[in-house]
Amino acid sequence: MTSPKIPVDLILAKLAEDAQRVGERASKASDVLLEPMQTDLATTPYEMVYEEDRVRLKYYKSTAPEEKKVPTPLLVVYALINRETMLDLQPGRSVVERMLADGLDIYMIDWGYPGRKDRYLTIDDHVNGYMDNVVDFIRQRHGIDKVNLMGICMGGTFSVIYSALHPHKIQNLVTTVTPTNFDTDQGLLHLWMRHVDADKMVDTFANIPGDFLNFGFLLLNPARLMIDKYVGFLENIDNKNFVENFIRMEKWIFDSPDVPGDTFRQFVKDCYQKNLLIQSKMVVGGQRVDLKKLTMPLLNIYGQYDHLVPPAACERLTGSVGSKDTEDLCLKTGHIGIYVSSRYQQEFAPKIANWLRQRETAPPKTPKSNGKATRKAASRKPGATPKARARRAPAKRVASAKSRHTKK
Repeated sequence: MTSPKIPVDLILAKLAEDAQRVGERASKASDVLLEPMQTDLATTPYEMVYEEDRVRLKYYKSTAPEEKKVPTPLLVVYALINRETMLDLQPGRSVVERMLADGLDIYMIDWGYPGRKDRYLTIDDHVNGYMDNVVDFIRQRHGIDKVNLMGICMGGTFSVIYSALHPHKIQNLVTTVTPTNFDTDQGLLHLWMRHVDADKMVDTFANIPGDFLNFGFLLLNPARLMIDKYVGFLENIDNKNFVENFIRMEKWIFDSPDVPGDTFRQFVKDCYQKNLLIQSKMVVGGQRVDLKKLTMPLLNIYGQYDHLVPPAACERLTGSVGSKDTEDLCLKTGHIGIYVSSRYQQEFAPKIANWLRQRETAPPKTPKSNGKATRKAASRKPGATPKARARRAPAKRVASAKSRHTKK
């Protein structure tokens, strides 16, 4: 019996073909990597109109014709983790750009980078302090009683809390990938957080390092987030558009501000471990957060394949509020895909703009400000604790919009 012949010539020919292909790709990749690249984030022009401690407020003016504009401005509140720049990733792939074209005037909170002095800031400081001051600034600037509010992830949780405590200031509420029900086994994050010793973490770190949290998020899906995506990068390294998009996303992912220690402590304990918010048992600034006081229209958007904030963490909200005008929208994508995927770019922003436009009423007017952003005194709202008030640094004077004008 003769042994089968090994087609050595075919094997060598295949190896030679593969080597040639690799060489061509490497040559093209070298050209791509040595060329100038456009990888800047947040390039849509804006004005910096308000500043308090580390917190700044961006204003984006709608580019739509007057007849298409939504009269009431939209305040966007992002999470304390990562940056709001994800909403303005690049021209042609920007939630901000699309919303402006759809008629929305946008204000967006930039939470900045907490320092050591911020470790004692609580959820109360962020919600009843910074957020409330920003809302009052917008109301005064536009001469209106209520604003539209949109929250993202943890910023959505803050927005739910704020709207329950200050319902008279919110016309419509939009929550996106917003956790409100933390009693779920969907998603590894919720299982982990039940066993986190928040006290020990805060005692050890003071502010919780953003890089530490980011590494934890990567470990939720290590094969995809730490291996597959870099294999994909190497396979597309000769594609300039792919490389530029990849670098933009990496810039955003690893731009991770720290989280103030006491805010992290309360969020973990009251939300992840006790699940107080959805039960209307959470207390912020001495006041109970009663979800039945959310009587304004509510649009609740979340992702079917979100591994950080799964549907079970989001979908109970509309059934727990007092509003009779609620809508759930589940998109077949993940936590970030809602904002950055080409497909959902065409659905997400127009949906929000049209939903707000349909509920637009002529709000009662209050006298507008005189053009300068006169900051209210740093004293807290009713319900604020003296202890929390003492932790906040004195507010900086807010410059006029003209003197703070910034374009990127």
